[in-house]
Amino acid sequence: MIPLLLFFTAAVFGQERTVSGPPPKYEVKRATSRITVDGRLDDAAWRAAAAVELLFPWADQSGAKQKTSVRLLWDADYLYAAYHCDDADVVAHFDKRDDPTYRDDAVELFINPKPSQGFYYGLEMNARGTLYDYFYAHPQLLLKRIDFSGVQLATHVDGTLNQTSDKDRGWTLELAIPWRNFEELGTVAAPKPGSVWTANLNRWDGVEPARRLSVWSDSATVRPSPHNPKRFGQLLFIE
Repeated sequence: MIPLLLFFTAAVFGQERTVSGPPPKYEVKRATSRITVDGRLDDAAWRAAAAVELLFPWADQSGAKQKTSVRLLWDADYLYAAYHCDDADVVAHFDKRDDPTYRDDAVELFINPKPSQGFYYGLEMNARGTLYDYFYAHPQLLLKRIDFSGVQLATHVDGTLNQTSDKDRGWTLELAIPWRNFEELGTVAAPKPGSVWTANLNRWDGVEPARRLSVWSDSATVRPSPHNPKRFGQLLFIE
């Protein structure tokens, strides 16, 4: 039996702030050359990908506002993501698959290959490259025993991990997800040029009690939370 974790009630998630404008859109270009997933983001293909900078919608959080930029690409085999995080103190302790990486310095990719339904996959990855992946039927249940296969994931820390006595500069994360992982939720595994999926790109920066959430698309929740598929941005796959 697949275990499920009950999260907050629908009533809590129904509380939303007023947000001006529709969710953002991003054109995911096809990679023009091979990408080596090593966490350093120096492959030529990344230079053609537009960067989005994450927003800070919640003013009452105590963590520092440190910049995060994200790029996406695709090819016949993979969806690629590249995160660049400014960070003066990089902290990540969890090192086992499906550990609660969101408690560390971590980035997230929430993605729905079939926007007509409110389900999505979550991938939460800390600065040491530990992956927590799951399926979320928001807001009723979360299935933790979802393990994406063939995922390539690497990070690079510009500084010293888990050493607070010095000043770090930041960290980067590179991710490649095989399309076969989306077969159950999507009508087909891989997109085609012109396909539209929805997603959100997030970062949890710092550890308790001083931390801050930043997002690509404002989730409009009253309390800091990236979980609101109605507010996911659009990903348009192009050549």
